[in-house]
Amino acid sequence: MATNKVTLHRVFSADIKKVYKAFTDADAIASWLPPYGFVCKVHSMDVRVGGKYKMSFTNFGTGNGHSFGGEYLEIVPNERLQYTDVFDDPNLPGQMITTIELKKVLCGTEMLATQEGIPEIIPVEMCYLGWQESLDKLKRLVEANIPDA
Repeated sequence: MATNKVTLHRVFSADIKKVYKAFTDADAIASWLPPYGFVCKVHSMDVRVGGKYKMSFTNFGTGNGHSFGGEYLEIVPNERLQYTDVFDDPNLPGQMITTIELKKVLCGTEMLATQEGIPEIIPVEMCYLGWQESLDKLKRLVEANIPDA
């Protein structure tokens, strides 16, 4: 079993409900989850304990990609999400577990993300860099202040 793990911490100047929604809305997650240079397609997303999801990332430049899916293990609205990630590629074996913890703070929302069980073939530092890019895109999504029409 892979023991590789990444942990990331961020504080967003956005309401906790908006940050949580970015993790549970298919269109939102497709916009921010893939690292720069990739596009995401969410094939299915059933956000409930025991519900499953399926998505794919495609390298915009080469067209190469990978697909993965998993199951939601724990859901506490606006506080915590835990889900599995399993790649369809047999060269990326095992099951990862991602935990997202959200906490309301004075200036917005504090987030702690942990991903465990990263396949040995994926360098942890590359996974960490990918997450940093994704979280930059998440920040731009949730912190945008767009006035109502």
